[in-house]
Amino acid sequence: MERNVSARQIQDLAKAALQARETRARAPISGYTVGAALLAQDGRVFLAGNIECYGQTPSICAERVALFKAVSEGCDRFAALAVCGGEENQPPQVHCTPCGICRQVLSQFCPPDMMVYCVKTPDDIQAHRLDELLPFAWSRTDT
Repeated sequence: MERNVSARQIQDLAKAALQARETRARAPISGYTVGAALLAQDGRVFLAGNIECYGQTPSICAERVALFKAVSEGCDRFAALAVCGGEENQPPQVHCTPCGICRQVLSQFCPPDMMVYCVKTPDDIQAHRLDELLPFAWSRTDT
């Protein structure tokens, strides 16, 4: 299910993720910058970039920055996520997918059928359902 996200919205979300990668990511260690654009069901878009710290443990991925930003602003219903990544100052060479930690966190806050758009360009996008990216997500009901 596409959760009523239009082709135009997907392309706009892809462009927003690419822009967030250029303007919000801080990757002084790896040089691998990631941008994310999270579309809320109410139409708001939350942009973020990954933020690296020299002690890698406190670093955070763009997807979680966008999600936590949205949740901290009272938003808890999401329609889609676009993500892109690659070497700093270079166009994306692959369809970057969320890491395992991000997949687990997204599965806690987002519907399992939410679409995740992995972007190389606004015209080169791979679409995945969240539950396809993490088919056996852990939840409190699993304990």
